[in-house]
Amino acid sequence: MDEIINKVANSSLEVFDLEDYYPIGNRTQIDISQWLLNGFLLKEKDFREALKNHDWKQYKGHFVAIYSSPDVIIPAWASILVTIHVAPFAKKVVSGNLNDLESSLYQEILSTLDYSKYRNKPVIIKGCSKKPVPESAYILAAQNLFLFAKSIMYGEACSAVPLYKSSKPN
Repeated sequence: MDEIINKVANSSLEVFDLEDYYPIGNRTQIDISQWLLNGFLLKEKDFREALKNHDWKQYKGHFVAIYSSPDVIIPAWASILVTIHVAPFAKKVVSGNLNDLESSLYQEILSTLDYSKYRNKPVIIKGCSKKPVPESAYILAAQNLFLFAKSIMYGEACSAVPLYKSSKPN
């Protein structure tokens, strides 16, 4: 009987798993409408008072997305004022929803990596994840890996989709 050989494990294939770079921490979306009259009208005095009385300490160490419904028209300073209140407690504050927050976190992290270790190597960008990895993170990873990798695939080693193959050494 022939021995079963794991060709994937023995290959030079490098796996780039975005979950490895997932920052640990609570994600919180703050909806500005909670401080608006009937959820859509900003009365400056009441808004400022509500922010002053809000328990901002509850966001200590959180990654925070400040959000308002597209149906609500608020002045730009409203989001900025919320940011000023939450910033002393939060790890990071962005404007937008939780997906925008994840995109911002990954953009920050992926821009600091050294991709040269993937020079002239076949790379697979791992596709399945248990954590909320935004599509923008895959795009940014591919954009950076493209500069070095011999080839780029997406998915799992057993069923990868080829995306790129270099015609010349990097």
